[in-house]
Amino acid sequence: MTSKALTVPAVALGTWAWGDSGEAGDGYFGSRLSESGLREVVEKAQSNGLTLWDTAVAYGMGRSETALARALKGYHRSEYQLSTKFTPQLAGDGDDPVADMLEQSLDRLRTDYVDLFWIHNTADVARWTPPLIPLLKSGTIKHVGVSNHSMEQIALADRILGEAGLRVEAVQNHYSLLYRSSERAGILDHCRKHDVRFFSYMVLEQGALTGRYSPANPLPEGSGRADVYNGILPQLRALTDRMGAIGKDRGASAAEVATAWAIAKGTTPIIGVTKADYIGGVVRARGIELADEEIAELEALADAADVDTRGWWEHEM
Repeated sequence: MTSKALTVPAVALGTWAWGDSGEAGDGYFGSRLSESGLREVVEKAQSNGLTLWDTAVAYGMGRSETALARALKGYHRSEYQLSTKFTPQLAGDGDDPVADMLEQSLDRLRTDYVDLFWIHNTADVARWTPPLIPLLKSGTIKHVGVSNHSMEQIALADRILGEAGLRVEAVQNHYSLLYRSSERAGILDHCRKHDVRFFSYMVLEQGALTGRYSPANPLPEGSGRADVYNGILPQLRALTDRMGAIGKDRGASAAEVATAWAIAKGTTPIIGVTKADYIGGVVRARGIELADEEIAELEALADAADVDTRGWWEHEM
């Protein structure tokens, strides 16, 4: 059966960009990453107690999982937690596509179990949830989460697992100052009430909320994120300026304030890290306490920006 309750650090580290091949234009982020650079990221993160690594088959079709395993080499398996995903849209046609995809992930991650296993995107909840039960019972996966699921879909997955004495222990949705649909749909409240961990991804809106980019200094041309965000950078100015000012008093950046906001809302942000330097920022964000009025002010500025950053893979919550 499932091991004891899911416990995780205040911030999880995301490896979506680790799936980029490093060739210009090949990969969503347009990142050029080296093996030694990612090893540095891991060393700095692990030594700061940031030990939960979130990946997925879909990130570079397995490249992210492979890169992560290489970077973690030499650490004892008890020193870190692995979070990966079953993506229904990539399911094979065998008898048990969930177990098959997990098997391939375990192989790439060089491990025999995953701490947290997700159904990545919504598809047929009634079809894809039951195969998790034998995997939980065997200990191949320790905890189950659902990603990009609506309240109704979360409840259905929970009912299916509940019949076997198990439950959905985590929800992972796009949640940021600019995109609060999970809050409006009551998902955050549900998670608080039922002791379900809510993981927020795209807290920094793929860099658009870091304050590093502006119309004069846009996101890297030719990357998927540039197409989505460069056009709305002017509307984000007032918000990122205010985050920068709030951060300045605390020796922190706008990005760290955005991360601190997500923690203050009771969520576990998943922050994408591609450089060792970013770890210091995550550590600072973990220590920032925002006042209620600062939170309210940032949310009001975010609402005033009036932008829609829903991903193409997401449904309305």
